[in-house]
Amino acid sequence: MDSQLAGKVVLVTGASGGIGSAIAKAFAAEGARVVLHYRNGKGAAEKLASELGRNSVALGADLTKEAQVRRLFAGVLKRYGRVDTLIANAGFWETKDIPLHEMSLQQWNNTVDQVLTSAFLSLREFLGLVAKQKRGNAVLIASTAGVFGEGGHADYASAKSAMAFGLTRTLKNEISRIAPHTKDYCGGRVNCICPGWTVVPRTAAKLKNAAVVKKVTATMALPQIGRPEDMANAAVFLASDTLARHITGQTLVIAGGMEGRLLWQPQEINAEIC
Repeated sequence: MDSQLAGKVVLVTGASGGIGSAIAKAFAAEGARVVLHYRNGKGAAEKLASELGRNSVALGADLTKEAQVRRLFAGVLKRYGRVDTLIANAGFWETKDIPLHEMSLQQWNNTVDQVLTSAFLSLREFLGLVAKQKRGNAVLIASTAGVFGEGGHADYASAKSAMAFGLTRTLKNEISRIAPHTKDYCGGRVNCICPGWTVVPRTAAKLKNAAVVKKVTATMALPQIGRPEDMANAAVFLASDTLARHITGQTLVIAGGMEGRLLWQPQEINAEIC
């Protein structure tokens, strides 16, 4: 099927990471002009931009800072004149398991800023452009942590849940007003992807542990760890006004049919008191 994304301008935040880079590659393969945002991964983003060719560029910004977000979008507009799709993928996940009663306010605030505030500022700038263009769509990248929760990561789960539900479902109504449906246009759309455990650098250490792999796949109908390409293919589909023209406000969980979290190992349960 033809996605008709050739020539479209797609901004991927957090494009130097595992899922972000896979998404950037997938859009480039469709002929889109791809802007790879990075915060700290300048080298990786610039290397990827070079590999993708002349229709891609790497731009840096701290998405928790209003001025830097504005400069990022100004840079995209200077180069391409518009933004057709925003992939709000940038985020942060503390690798250590820290229960809420031991979590510092600094960690909580940092995670919320990196996950939710960065999405807010990026989306606010993007929707300002959509109001002028009368066209555009966004795909938010949340997490199964926001759907099922994740012990030791209440900060991340809370911020991602806000993205997956409150933000996605509100913005699908707002964007339809500023980029309305017409005879020739499906209308502005906002959707969300919630990846489960995925093979990326930040999870690599934990996924080397067979016990962890067994635990995180135990409630999956398809008991395998996700790949970045699984998320990238879905992002391309949802960004296409041809393939996903009548889909908006949806939260797509890509986690092998996960039904929740395995909370207890069999040996931890005392059947005598159940």
